[in-house]
Amino acid sequence: MKNYICMGTLCMFLLGSCVGHEHGSEGHDHEAEMQEKAHTHSDEIILAPEKAEAAGVKVETVQPGKFREAIHTSGQILAAQGNESTIVASAAGVVSFSRKITEGMQVGKGAELMSISAEHLQDGDPLKRAQVAYRKAKDEYERALKLAESKIVSQKDLEALYETYENTRLAFEALSPSKSGKGLAVKSPIGGYVKSCLVKEGDYVTAGQPLMTVTQTRRLMLRAEVSERYYAELPQVASASFKTACGEKVYQLENLNGRLLSYGKSSGDTSYYIPVSFEFDNRGDILPGSFAEVYLLTSERQGVVSLPVSAVTEEQGLNFVYIRMDAEGYKKQEVKLGGTDGARVEILSGLKGGEEVVTQGAMHIKLASASNAIPAHTHNH
Repeated sequence: MKNYICMGTLCMFLLGSCVGHEHGSEGHDHEAEMQEKAHTHSDEIILAPEKAEAAGVKVETVQPGKFREAIHTSGQILAAQGNESTIVASAAGVVSFSRKITEGMQVGKGAELMSISAEHLQDGDPLKRAQVAYRKAKDEYERALKLAESKIVSQKDLEALYETYENTRLAFEALSPSKSGKGLAVKSPIGGYVKSCLVKEGDYVTAGQPLMTVTQTRRLMLRAEVSERYYAELPQVASASFKTACGEKVYQLENLNGRLLSYGKSSGDTSYYIPVSFEFDNRGDILPGSFAEVYLLTSERQGVVSLPVSAVTEEQGLNFVYIRMDAEGYKKQEVKLGGTDGARVEILSGLKGGEEVVTQGAMHIKLASASNAIPAHTHNH
């Protein structure tokens, strides 16, 4: 009886060992499967659709298309010819502002900006002197005109008096009195904005001295400086894009009613660069005088894979884009870049076409990839 009990106990022990081994084997296989699955998708970046929408993530389907070669250089934004005027002093005297003048303020055509007075100087007020000379010449001419009817004054003397009269009249009318009645008024010849004021209150100026510059800023000029090694490509340049130092926005001259004015046929004596000039409309957010990063657009190529510049991120000298795999999955993809026109960049390798690439919000995907790289907590100790 005792032997039966011992054999039964042994059988139950062996049976329990087999079952435990079987369950342990199944658990091990399941864990290996999960690890393999996790390893297979370890490069996938997870970002919920609602979070992607809140972060402003946008994608673009990559398709080969047109792309224009560009010469990357620098330049400056200038006021277009004919839309800027320099105001000069019509006579010598002391400057007095008619109102507070600040650079950038708007002025109307014919608006009085300042006055010039020489009332307390040695030569006296030029307006009064011109008025006296004009009245005297007018009286002498009118008197001689009556005497000429009686042949008392010769025709030659009459013509000389008429010439003097006209000269003094022109000189007097050229001097416009200020509203205060003291000195000469300095008026803006065009409507626009004060670009620069070259004098201060109480300064003494001479006739012909520049006082102020007024610009309309309706049309602006882009002047690019191009290295001599690109001279053979300049005849192919038809347009350009640029971005100023004060922002990242890329302006297309084609969208600003821009046109090519000219390009230099030789470099200057003190420079190895060739000037290329464009003219375009100012939409109000471009500052004349600012420096710019310029892309001169040349020949056009077909079948080129390109992306917006904002789609590319850089890490340790390598360039990457993020491909959307599904509604919440993204993949990091290394790419090699070609030329750029300022707005888009050529992709030489890494993409074939048809992929959905993140063009806006790539930095948020990059941050999400960093959070996904943190190992999850497990119960294996």
